[in-house]
Amino acid sequence: MVRGLVYIVIYCGLVISPLLIVTFAHPPSGQGIIYEIGRGFALVGFMILGLQAVLAARLKWIERPFGFDIVIRFHKHMAVFAAILILSHPLLLALGGAGLALLTTLKIPWYLWAGKIALALLVITAVISLPQFPLRLSFERWRILHDALFPAIIILAFLHSRFIGMDFSSAVLRGLWVGMLALALVVFIYHRFVRPLLLDRHRYRVVAVRQETNNVWTVTLAPPKGERRYAYLPGQFQFITFHRGRGLPEEEHHWTISSSPTEKTSVSSTIKELGDFTATIGQTKPGDTATIHAPFGRFSYVLHPDERDLVFIAGGIGITPLMGMLRHMRDTKAALPVLLLYANKDEGEICFKKELVAIEKGRYPRLKVVHVLSSPATGWKGETGRIDRERIEQYCGKDIGKKAFYICGPPGLLEATIATLRALGVPDGRMHIEIFSFLG
Repeated sequence: MVRGLVYIVIYCGLVISPLLIVTFAHPPSGQGIIYEIGRGFALVGFMILGLQAVLAARLKWIERPFGFDIVIRFHKHMAVFAAILILSHPLLLALGGAGLALLTTLKIPWYLWAGKIALALLVITAVISLPQFPLRLSFERWRILHDALFPAIIILAFLHSRFIGMDFSSAVLRGLWVGMLALALVVFIYHRFVRPLLLDRHRYRVVAVRQETNNVWTVTLAPPKGERRYAYLPGQFQFITFHRGRGLPEEEHHWTISSSPTEKTSVSSTIKELGDFTATIGQTKPGDTATIHAPFGRFSYVLHPDERDLVFIAGGIGITPLMGMLRHMRDTKAALPVLLLYANKDEGEICFKKELVAIEKGRYPRLKVVHVLSSPATGWKGETGRIDRERIEQYCGKDIGKKAFYICGPPGLLEATIATLRALGVPDGRMHIEIFSFLG
């Protein structure tokens, strides 16, 4: 917690540092408040852009206090904020005294063209990242385009800001600008090129592929001979790039680890066919190789040892991190009471059905499983419909505010469940969620 607060303070300090430097090292421009705000927006926007590379680089020492899903969501929100600041910058300068010619004339110095091109590329990056973007780029194509545009934007923005204004008469600000550009580019190159090459030297091997349901597969991987499998916590996730040949796609995706850390020689992910790439997951064979970057995430009961009464709520393939936790409890003989509310469309979509029955019959953990099916076949005698307030109250009992909830599933299930739990008086600190629909 303390480390996380330190990181937040450092981030905020870096973002506003150019404003502080300009305030104390250089007098106002004399153009008025609107013009000064426009200058400030540009300075802050550049710092945010530079730090975006750090946030997206999967640096474990940054991710560890927050969880990668939180870091990457913050990255997305700050990208929008930076875009607003930088788009506002020329408009405010024009309104503040520079004149509309700043926006319309073509006869401008090269460093103004650098700013305009950077602004255009930033708009393109923002548009292709919108969920409503009509071309519907695949994640891999989006990432390639995004990664191609980022270095151009940051370099052009640096050249524009460095050569245009009086702010950079300060040696301290010049040093900060060069340092931020260098940091962004070095981290970007390491993240996109150097680290993948290093990881590729230690490829894991596919040792088993097991079909769980008609469209869900568990892929088990082992480290190279003579190497130990990496350490992880139950409920964490990994980035995997499968190298299968046979004309099959080679893309990096993130999947939850469904195995228990007690399995010392291998690691497994359970993967549902959801898109073009995952539609081929069943064609993966033992002997194929994979590059793994892991582990990530804070969705794990072992990080909250004070919680002694647990409720797991899962929807569909969202069972995977919870299954990893249940397997770990079983293997370590953790006698925790756990209620699992598990939503699916029909009985055929239930993953790990037999294993859940076996764990429920055992002593570790003290598990109770409640299946809730939205469209069950005739003859189903269990719960039907959705995991709503009525069912949560029914199975959790009166002391619901003292329980800890671990929730993973589609966005609709997450939103509805969190709203219900808040209405029932459950503190946010006792609700843990895994959002696996983010971009890495």
